[in-house]
Amino acid sequence: MQKRTLGNNHLEVSALGLGCMRMSHDESPLPDKQEMISFLHAAVDRGIIFFDTAEVYGPYTNEELVGEALAPFRGHVVIATKFGYQFGPNGEQVGLNSRPEHIKQAAESSLKRLRVEAIDLFYQHRVDPNVSIEEVAGAVKELIEEGKVKHFGLSEVGAHTIRRAHAVQPITAVQSEYSLWWRTVEEHVLPACEELGIGFVPYSPLGRGYLTGTIDEHTTFASVDIRSRLPRYTPEARKANQAIIDLLARIGEQKGATQAQIALAWLLARSAWIVPIPGSRKLERLDENIGALAVTLSSDDLREIESAASQITIQGARYPEQFERMTNL
Repeated sequence: MQKRTLGNNHLEVSALGLGCMRMSHDESPLPDKQEMISFLHAAVDRGIIFFDTAEVYGPYTNEELVGEALAPFRGHVVIATKFGYQFGPNGEQVGLNSRPEHIKQAAESSLKRLRVEAIDLFYQHRVDPNVSIEEVAGAVKELIEEGKVKHFGLSEVGAHTIRRAHAVQPITAVQSEYSLWWRTVEEHVLPACEELGIGFVPYSPLGRGYLTGTIDEHTTFASVDIRSRLPRYTPEARKANQAIIDLLARIGEQKGATQAQIALAWLLARSAWIVPIPGSRKLERLDENIGALAVTLSSDDLREIESAASQITIQGARYPEQFERMTNL
């Protein structure tokens, strides 16, 4: 497995990570726990050492699953988790909360669920408009000084917020959605990361499955599936966006690769400090994704993809308006 380095603090991870959310969240029925533990072990056997979870996934159950599954590999894997939400008495999500005291409480709870002595990478999940980013960075800095957190990260933030936080506590990684059909981060966020020496971790690098070519306008989603609530995944939008799948298929045919492998190879070719975290729960998909590391896209290939993609206008908003307002702050 190839390795990549995130940030100037040199967090070494596998060139592909693994998003774990849907192993115990956003699914009906939920996958079998023991099957997911076996799957996570298989991922480690294949060289994946970078795993992504969050307290809000469940809530809590995803961290517990990841913690139990990866306990035998403690010290050999890197686990990223996230803080920033407030939960009600029954575990329901009731809003954002990144007050320093809440961050520290969240860290203590995540440490227990993940069964680790220090959190490898601790992201603020979404910017809390009621708490300055300097306070957030300061709280994580104290946790790092106490040895409870190793690296600081931010998720779905704008370049200005990145700069302000980085001035207080150096950021190791920024995580945001990024793929051939969602490229907003290229305008300001990626240049800021490059300038400051911050790694970038694209989530949904396969467009929540759409870029694999296995989803069309006839596909149905369960009511708990987030895609059933997102404008970009309406049947009309999926049909309208078929051009991006056709592009991936055309390049894939030239390279002897699948659409998913081309989508991941394109991200990997963008920069050596970009580490995608596709979410998989099946070994054949995991192996397919890992196969993207063997796909080489030349400068001519990248120019061809860029030229073709520039002619495609993606239809459908990424999130409903109220959720999109929580991003890129």
